[in-house]
Amino acid sequence: MLGGTDLRAVRRRVRLALVLSQILGGLGVSTAVALAAVLAEEIGGSEAVAGLASTSSVVGTALLSLPFAALMARRGRRVGLTSAYAVAAVGGLVVVAGAAMRNFPLLLVGMAAFGASNTANLQARFAAADLAEPLHRARAISTVVWATTIGAVLGPNIAAPAGQSVAGLGVPEAAGPFLWGTGVFLAAGVLLHLLLRPDPLLTARALARAEQNGAANNTLDDAPEARTREAEEDGDGRSLRAGLAAVAASAHARVALAAIAGSHTVMVSVMVMTPVDLGGHGAGVELIGLVISGHIAGMYAFSPVVGWLADRIGRFSVILSGVALLGCATALAGTANGNHAQSAAGLFLLGLGWSAGLVAGSALLTDSIPQHARAAVQGFSDMIMNSAAGVGAALSGLVVAQAGYGWLNLLAAALLVPVAVLTVAVAVRR
Repeated sequence: MLGGTDLRAVRRRVRLALVLSQILGGLGVSTAVALAAVLAEEIGGSEAVAGLASTSSVVGTALLSLPFAALMARRGRRVGLTSAYAVAAVGGLVVVAGAAMRNFPLLLVGMAAFGASNTANLQARFAAADLAEPLHRARAISTVVWATTIGAVLGPNIAAPAGQSVAGLGVPEAAGPFLWGTGVFLAAGVLLHLLLRPDPLLTARALARAEQNGAANNTLDDAPEARTREAEEDGDGRSLRAGLAAVAASAHARVALAAIAGSHTVMVSVMVMTPVDLGGHGAGVELIGLVISGHIAGMYAFSPVVGWLADRIGRFSVILSGVALLGCATALAGTANGNHAQSAAGLFLLGLGWSAGLVAGSALLTDSIPQHARAAVQGFSDMIMNSAAGVGAALSGLVVAQAGYGWLNLLAAALLVPVAVLTVAVAVRR
């Protein structure tokens, strides 16, 4: 019977599978991204196209969010996440092929498919929330977000040996990390295929259906796979249209979407131009790397604390705290003017504010949407956040070139105003 003990065991197994896959996913992404711009410049033949590799990856993440969310809505998290890692693995091979043939368009196509790895990494946080108790939902999300720290820290450190490993294969060394990334993503997919059983999303739906039907107990055998056909037959209720209708009906869901997209856009827009600003003020590669490492620590290392606070004091309070942290970050970074310690403090707070917005916003979004529409809305959320961040990253270079890094931070801070106003307005009405 799926009693309390059985459900706790399922939660532990799901959490373990997601944490391990996040470590691998973060490792694969950070190892390759560390040299993506270098590879693009080498194959494209110009510094002007170096940023297109990362841009293609972001665009791929945004475009692939909805198809994989639709797949999860029909078939569950295990099939969706495994498929996303498989597409990312193929993307890594296409990148290597493009590099070997000196074919820049093919390289960009591979980078877009490689972006499926970020789709899987982001959707994993929602998989952690599927079976979590409502009062512990933010902590479940934050645990999976935190696991990314391990891979994100290790990845750049193994980029060099990954490049050296392909030296005799006629492939540019900067393409080596993508070959390693392919292997890592395949391992993550196999791990999820084997361990993510029963499927958390399908199990959560079965339990919700049993509760609605007044069933006192339910068996694990009855929960996910046995009900897949019912889920597919009821698929219209889980379409993107149904998800958008659910968002339109929930002010809390709109706050969550604004918090997630706003936090991510501000973070990406400022972060991508910070190395340029630091370099313009005399910072060396080592110092720039140290500042970015502190930023990554702010993003991931403290997410368990953020999750605990979101469960303890509420989603709205943590979202507003995240807005305040992001505002302080832009003020510090935008007025540093060569003070590297101030820039480092600003980038750390930028990561911490992003963590608060993402974790609390993701928990609030899951709280606010009916079970049948969650997967569609969660995919829509990731599409919106990555699309907005892609636009922000593309425009940030133009802003810095025309007006300066300080103006970029001021404009980023302005994006936080509607998020704060909407959050306060809904919180007061609540």
